[in-house]
Amino acid sequence: MSEKMKAPKKLIEVALPLDDINAAAAKEKSIRHGHPSTLHLWWARRPLAAARAVLFAQMVNDPGGERGYYAGKTKAQAEEERKELFKILHDLVQWENTNNEEVLERAREAIRKSWRETCEMPENRGKPGFDPEHLPAFHDPFAGGGAIPLEAQRLGLEAHASELNPVAVLINKAMIEIPPKFAGQTPVGPVPEGEKQASLHEEWSGAHGLAEDVRRYGHWMRQEAEKRIGHLYPKAKVTEEMAEGRPDLRPYIGQELTVIAWIWARTVKSPNPAFSHVHVPLASSFVLSTKKGKEAYVKPVVEGDRYWFEVQTGKPKDFEERKKGTKAGGHSADFWCLVSGSPIDGKYIKSEGQAGRMGSRLMAVVAEGTRGRVYLPPTDEMVAAASKATPEWRPTGDVPEKLTGGTCVPYGLKEWGDLFTPRQLVALNTFSDLISEARGKAIADAKVAGMGDDGVGLDDGGVAATAYGEALATYLGLAVSKMSDAQSNLCRWKPSMDQSIATFGRQALPMVWDFSESNAFSGMAGDFIVSLKNMMKVLERNLTGRSGEASQANAEDPRFEANAVISTDPPYYDNISYADLSDFFYVWLRRSLKPYFPNLFATMVVPKAEELVAAPYRHGSKEAAEIFFMDGMTRALNNLVEQSHPAFPVTIYYAFKQSEVKEQGITSTGWEAFLEAVIRAGFSISGTWPMRTELGNRMIGSGTNALASSIVLVCRKRDPDAETITRRQFQRELREDLPVSLATMIGGTTGQSPVAPVDLAQASLGPGMAIFSQYSAVLNQDGSEMSVHDALILINRVKDEVLGGIGEADPDTGFCVDWFDQHGWKAGDFGEAQVLAPAKGTTVEGVKEAGVIESGGGKVRLLKWEEYPEDWWPEQDNRTPVWEACHYLIRALNKEGESGAGALLARMPERGESIRALAYHLYTLCERKQWAEEAQAYNDLITAWAGILAASKEAGPKETQTGFNY
Repeated sequence: MSEKMKAPKKLIEVALPLDDINAAAAKEKSIRHGHPSTLHLWWARRPLAAARAVLFAQMVNDPGGERGYYAGKTKAQAEEERKELFKILHDLVQWENTNNEEVLERAREAIRKSWRETCEMPENRGKPGFDPEHLPAFHDPFAGGGAIPLEAQRLGLEAHASELNPVAVLINKAMIEIPPKFAGQTPVGPVPEGEKQASLHEEWSGAHGLAEDVRRYGHWMRQEAEKRIGHLYPKAKVTEEMAEGRPDLRPYIGQELTVIAWIWARTVKSPNPAFSHVHVPLASSFVLSTKKGKEAYVKPVVEGDRYWFEVQTGKPKDFEERKKGTKAGGHSADFWCLVSGSPIDGKYIKSEGQAGRMGSRLMAVVAEGTRGRVYLPPTDEMVAAASKATPEWRPTGDVPEKLTGGTCVPYGLKEWGDLFTPRQLVALNTFSDLISEARGKAIADAKVAGMGDDGVGLDDGGVAATAYGEALATYLGLAVSKMSDAQSNLCRWKPSMDQSIATFGRQALPMVWDFSESNAFSGMAGDFIVSLKNMMKVLERNLTGRSGEASQANAEDPRFEANAVISTDPPYYDNISYADLSDFFYVWLRRSLKPYFPNLFATMVVPKAEELVAAPYRHGSKEAAEIFFMDGMTRALNNLVEQSHPAFPVTIYYAFKQSEVKEQGITSTGWEAFLEAVIRAGFSISGTWPMRTELGNRMIGSGTNALASSIVLVCRKRDPDAETITRRQFQRELREDLPVSLATMIGGTTGQSPVAPVDLAQASLGPGMAIFSQYSAVLNQDGSEMSVHDALILINRVKDEVLGGIGEADPDTGFCVDWFDQHGWKAGDFGEAQVLAPAKGTTVEGVKEAGVIESGGGKVRLLKWEEYPEDWWPEQDNRTPVWEACHYLIRALNKEGESGAGALLARMPERGESIRALAYHLYTLCERKQWAEEAQAYNDLITAWAGILAASKEAGPKETQTGFNY
């Protein structure tokens, strides 16, 4: 730490319990009810657990002696205090503790305690920005979906979120700005007819009252919408004719069932000249349900130039063919003509779509029965109801022509309005128009309830009746926008789930050939009230703590909060352009909410020119796009350097979506460009932490390196007087310091669990880049400045040198490691083994005697751990190489879990460190060779090491037993 720094090191600069954080983040991905992600779709949100943990560790002082605040304390005392902070973190990241005030208050008190200690340091006492009674404000200049500002607010900070994208700004307003303004507000809306006030909340703390009013006025909107357009959504009457040959329909004869969805297939004119007057279906599948015992499918019937669809149940013999629909295989847009059998080329389909000649044909109707979904054939009445829809307005603006993951533009769906059926447009228009009416009713009801009114709107800082009405309108507008995700002609019907899947199954707008049109009044997905219910659960969980503010701002403009705590998740080089995607929602939000947020929705579409992504199609070339990103990101990060509070490091998330494995280690253009921008901006990197913020524990496979989803960079402002060093000096410091840091990561010292091998490559970049970035420059032999790319190569090289050892390995283990490197689990020539063994100080017969290889027929093969004998005790084995002990431990872990592995380790405790060193080495070897399955085994062993060690200590030393069955 620089002597000029006027703050102790923070916990995040020394140690983190990554296992706890990653486990909680992975678990959170399956949480839906009450999670902020269900308020409105935003792409690539950070898990709340990760955001909360990073912020906490960023703000509390590390108690580690000269590294932290408490100089003079023993290492043991520092370890104990650090463990207490880890206990807080362990509880803090659990989803069930998200709103646990006891847990949160322990965390807040630890933050306040650290802050007071920092303010009371002689160098800081009485200086601006160091008021012990008031925590600094928080600011996220790339707020996105708002997870980080929300967690800052939860931890007791005044939260500021800024974003260029107006959709993201509105989401942040809904999460951190509006709820505190109306905390404790009693509902003013009339209780929906048929409900009793006694069944509702008796007290309206937090945002419960606000959430209840959103529900009440949303309920009114739905009722009113159904009065106006309900005729477009008729029920399906089951007739005798339908039930013929369908035993599942007989109980419903004469009944009218609520339609869940209509399944449509797009159509084009047959390319066969004899049938060019016939529009034939482009169906990617004829299967409706694959649930066991409830299978259903569409059966097309062709007579001459006519065809129609029947719906049948059960699993047909040609089920695989039914799954293909009319697809011809090969290219995703190749089909065959249902009436002539002629092929339909993708180019022909594109030309028909571009010419506006693509149509649609109803294939099936999905209704709600007493025991689940009921599949019905299309009827003229259903088609007629859909044809009555005549929208008065349709959104304009261009759908992105290029999107990673696909776009529908080549097939004629060019404008946003093209992505909706006429009936969907009518529904969305109707609900949008009702928002202003609901606002007016809410303002009037608020006045009657005794709320004053100064006529000041929400956007102008109002907190009275007018502002309250506009606050409710904001949530109702978000609900309509969210509804559009489930009400487009890019929604799919998923047979395995018997339900419609929303538009954004991924970050793209690919063509959907047979689409699902949901009923806006079915009470299922696509119904306005369903969106509201999910939103209400999010609001009810909002703690409405410290005040918050969300604003539209470019991160390159220096308009941050001065002396702010900063944690942020900036764009990732050439990753997805969210500005392009978010226009899908913007067009509906603008229609509903522009009168209340005129500045936010001043432009026709989302601002794109300033979005910080390296998109060649926007800037003319790959080189120009990279320059744009580098310059813009450097300016934005320079603002962070200037505006961040000197007492706290800045934390920055970076997603590893472009990483690849090369001989020199982990590299990617985006990663290098980002690090270059961080350093150019004036930051010194003091730590890198791998966190699984996307999809959990994916391992390497299919020739790519999945690794951890994100790296959190911990940055401090670089000393303005930092010196320049030579390349040789940099290499010397790497060799001196990196082994110590790696030993800490591998050994799990400082109270944390060992860093998993799958994450070690990224974690090791922290101490390496900390050395590189603390200097104003590292000079090559020719006097040029070393690039980040070259620095990463050197860091990876030293890391590989350190991890290249296999601990205190015996000759047999040395043989096994080299043989594994050359052959894996495959057999090799005996003669080759005879040459290798003496070089390692052993013999082939000796290694065979150890029980780790199979030798015969001129071949030698390493035994897999699954092939090891079931009954084995190390004290009964006269020849136990570390290789054997390691793989027996892997066997025990897989068969008996951590307790079984711990019991085995208790019988050979002296081998523990050698086993672990070997596991790290073998993981690195497997990673380099892209052996995913093998790498997984070694990674799992290290990941579970803390648990194995604890179980080993609990088991204690054991007397020799006759054996142990795993």
